Amino acid sequence: MKRMQKTTRSNLITYGIVIVGTILLQALDSAGSLSSLFSGLLVPLCTYMILAVSLNLVVGILGELSLGHAGFMCVGAFVSAFFSKLTMGTMPDGLRFFLAILIGAAVAGIFGILIGIPVLRLRGDYLAIVTLAFGEIIKNVVNVFYIGRDVNGLHVSMKDSISLNMDAATGEIIVNGPQGINGTPRDSTFLIGAVLLLIVLIIVLNLVNSRSGRAIMSIRDDRIAAESIGINITKYKLMAFAISAAMAGAAGVLYSHNLATLAATSRNFGYNMSITILVFVVLGGIGNIRGSMIAAFVLTLIPELLRSISDYRMLIYAVILIAVMIFNWSRGGRHIKELLSVKLHGIFKPRRKEAK
Repeated sequence: MKRMQKTTRSNLITYGIVIVGTILLQALDSAGSLSSLFSGLLVPLCTYMILAVSLNLVVGILGELSLGHAGFMCVGAFVSAFFSKLTMGTMPDGLRFFLAILIGAAVAGIFGILIGIPVLRLRGDYLAIVTLAFGEIIKNVVNVFYIGRDVNGLHVSMKDSISLNMDAATGEIIVNGPQGINGTPRDSTFLIGAVLLLIVLIIVLNLVNSRSGRAIMSIRDDRIAAESIGINITKYKLMAFAISAAMAGAAGVLYSHNLATLAATSRNFGYNMSITILVFVVLGGIGNIRGSMIAAFVLTLIPELLRSISDYRMLIYAVILIAVMIFNWSRGGRHIKELLSVKLHGIFKPRRKEAK
């Protein structure tokens, strides 16, 4: 009962941080107290926090190293943007965006299952390499598609836009290869992003504290022991992987509907993005959901706040990263205190009486 109360209190603190932060930032933004730079970062902040929380489900709770999270984000971003372009003007904006989130998350979750079935048989470095390859493949596959629409329906080509053979009067290119999708409706707002982040936190924290979550953590702690007591390892690993992928897809929807032009570049959906998300997780604490969320918030803000000293901002950013990482892994100097206590105990330890 005490442990349940402690868990509930910890979860409520996490939800409270999000709610209070949302109200405060929304009030400041509505009053015009935030700079244009900070206002423009509100939606990306929500996106990166969702990505950090979702990846922590795989890395921290399941205990598997995945470097393909940007690939699932890319799937959700492009599928939802394609849906929004097709349905613009045919339904209300709110309903269209809601359906786009559902579709982007669902398709990314399906990709998570399809990739997870063969990939999750691997472990450690092998799993990291294969998931990294998946992220790069998805990015490059998206860049070879040309999709257009006219009165005759959809036209698809993998050569160039001219090969679409559309009607000149009514033809419209939706996906233009490496140039991506232009004119995606900018439906993402900070309030929607905060609500989506809160939903993701509720799902993840309730999963972690459920029977399925305990089964997932038992696989992380000792795979052989978990299997010996009848836990279906494949089932629970696929569950965690698919849920994490679906959340990354939802973050991709938020990301794509905050841009006028969506292109699958290395900067947006490549290896660097996956590593950045992993840094959020490691810095905030592997398995610490609240910590990864806060780390994503802080590390997204630091480079932008230091933009005025452009010559040194990445140097300062790197120094802060190293310092916080050392502090985090030493648990606030716990190891130093333990070392000192051992030394002092050895010095002042009372001598045992000699046996008669």
